[in-house]
Amino acid sequence: MTRNIWDPIKPKGTRLVSHEQPKRILVANAKGGCGKTTVAINVAALLAKDGSHVALIDHDPQGSSSQWLSVRSEKLPSIYSVAAFRRCEVNTTRSYQLNVPSNTTHIVIDTPAGLSGNVLSDHLRHCDLILIPVVPSAIDIRAATSFIKNVLLSPGFRIQPKPIAVIANRVKPNTLGYKKLAIFLASLNIPFICSLRDTQHYVRAAEFGMGIHDFTSPHEKDLSDWQSLKNWLKIQFER
Repeated sequence: MTRNIWDPIKPKGTRLVSHEQPKRILVANAKGGCGKTTVAINVAALLAKDGSHVALIDHDPQGSSSQWLSVRSEKLPSIYSVAAFRRCEVNTTRSYQLNVPSNTTHIVIDTPAGLSGNVLSDHLRHCDLILIPVVPSAIDIRAATSFIKNVLLSPGFRIQPKPIAVIANRVKPNTLGYKKLAIFLASLNIPFICSLRDTQHYVRAAEFGMGIHDFTSPHEKDLSDWQSLKNWLKIQFER
């Protein structure tokens, strides 16, 4: 049976022949510089390493996720790339551009800064989970407050609410900014899944199209940072 999957512009456009629809993970925050791409590529790499068939859809005009995949070694677990930010070629439809392989089990969606309005609503309508990266600074916390409010009030979310989790990114523990972020998230009653420490390991991994889990000997602290997110994703996928 042919099933619709995901198309942020025309929901009925992209089609896939499969027994089950892939799980769609939206990584979003209207604030730039919060680490959406870092989270998206590392989630994709983590799922691929665990044996899932992953597609990474890049909506960010900067194309960072697509560039990351372009240098990824064929020896690493495969991730299918969809450069959704590019204009369609002549005689190519938007739905065809967004097609993913029929055996895809998970889709990770990297979004641009400034996501709002109808575009945000469309993304929310056609995802299963929402991950919101936040940097622990006063400016970013205020921006995250506004974005989360927009998500909760968006028609795409209100029609069918989805699980939301917040990820603290580039964290330096025991700082005032981190403490304020923890208080802010607790007040929202939204899961604060994990804190990703401020380390050059993510930069080094990204240079070679790798995720933090692709290292031969990952740093134990980095693995520990991701464990609670892995557990949360597993619970959501099994529902």
